[in-house]
Amino acid sequence: MPSANTIDTAEVAKFEAMAAEWWDAGGKFKPLHMMNPCRLDYITRQIAAEFGRDLTADRPFDGLRLLDIGCGGGLLAEPMARLGALVVGADAAAGNIHVADIHARQSALDIDYRNTTAEALAADGERFDVVLNMEVIEHVANPEAYLRACFELLKPGGLMICSTINRNAKSFMVAIVGAEQVMRWLPRGTHDWAKFITPDELVDMIGHAGLKPVDRKGFVFNPLLWSWSISDRDLSVNYVTASTKPEMP
Repeated sequence: MPSANTIDTAEVAKFEAMAAEWWDAGGKFKPLHMMNPCRLDYITRQIAAEFGRDLTADRPFDGLRLLDIGCGGGLLAEPMARLGALVVGADAAAGNIHVADIHARQSALDIDYRNTTAEALAADGERFDVVLNMEVIEHVANPEAYLRACFELLKPGGLMICSTINRNAKSFMVAIVGAEQVMRWLPRGTHDWAKFITPDELVDMIGHAGLKPVDRKGFVFNPLLWSWSISDRDLSVNYVTASTKPEMP
């Protein structure tokens, strides 16, 4: 069983300090609010395809148990709950959980928020049909151990969706210089370029964790249209992967 050693306390402290701003669409989490429709489009399509669900139904994800690890203020957990999933939102920053829980209650949503880690959940025997692992892996201390915990958290046949940021010159200019220093969408130091992961590296780590990579796409920002889209080819900055846990023999 994975040990609880992947938490980077400095990274947790960064997000703890910003917790109160999760639901301010013009605040420090503006980039996530802008990207959220694009993320949700990818997530819902992948879940529907994997589990044979009809997205035109009122609650297409009824009966699916879903973990949003590193849930922050609940930007993904809430729409997943509205779609019928039984949602557990977990975050190592207690302030995030406090904000997420209050907002869910105000929105009349039943979401099980917990101040905990992937490793602790796995050790407790928690299992899920879907694990959302979005913009988290670049903030952990040990990505390989973290992905092994995510593997343990999935039921056989389960689906993990993992997004992060590529590591190259373009991502440095866009995610560090552009987002943090020029646009000031994020506080300086939110990201460490050295902890970014290339798509090939991530796919390799996912495979070594025991999961089967089945898809990868790019999330691309168009500064002229001021919008995000999903790309089959451009994974140069933000990108997302889907992988499954093999069924038991």
